[in-house]
Amino acid sequence: MYVLDSSAFINEYHTSNDTATIPMVRDELEGESVYRYDAMEGAGMHIHIPDTETTERVRRAARETGDLSVLSDTDVRLVAATFELDGTLVTDDYAMQNVAEKLNVAVEVIARDGIDERRDWLFQCQGCGREFDEQKDRCPICGSPLSRKNPSNS
Repeated sequence: MYVLDSSAFINEYHTSNDTATIPMVRDELEGESVYRYDAMEGAGMHIHIPDTETTERVRRAARETGDLSVLSDTDVRLVAATFELDGTLVTDDYAMQNVAEKLNVAVEVIARDGIDERRDWLFQCQGCGREFDEQKDRCPICGSPLSRKNPSNS
C-alpha cells in the first residue's frame, strides 16, 4: 500500500499498487491536483484516518528528531496513516522522511533525492549560543529564541 502525500498528486505520481491517503491532503491541493485526488479516490484509493494514539506516537518521534516544528498536522497524520497501514510513504518532504525512518516506515521519494541519513536535530540559542537536544520556545538560560541546527555541523 502506497500512502500519498500532496506531492504525489502535484507531481502526477503513478503506481499499479494499492494507494491510500488522508482527507486533509485534498485541502492542500489546488487546480489539476485536486482533480487527480478525486479521480484516484473514485478509482478506489483508500481514504484513511489514523488513530489519535498513533498520531501522538508520530508527534513524539518528530519531537525526538527535532522535526515537529516543521511538520504540519497533515504531515504528522500522513506518517501515522502509513504506520497503521504498514505501507510506504510517498513524499518529497525531508522532515517526513526523517520521522518515518525513525519509526521504520518505508519511504519512496518522487521528484527529489531522498534523505541520506536520519538526523536528530540540535537546537541552538540565537543569543548565548548554547545547544539543546530538544526544542523549546525560548532558551532557558537567556530567553532568546532557538533555531534548528544540523548536528553534523557541530
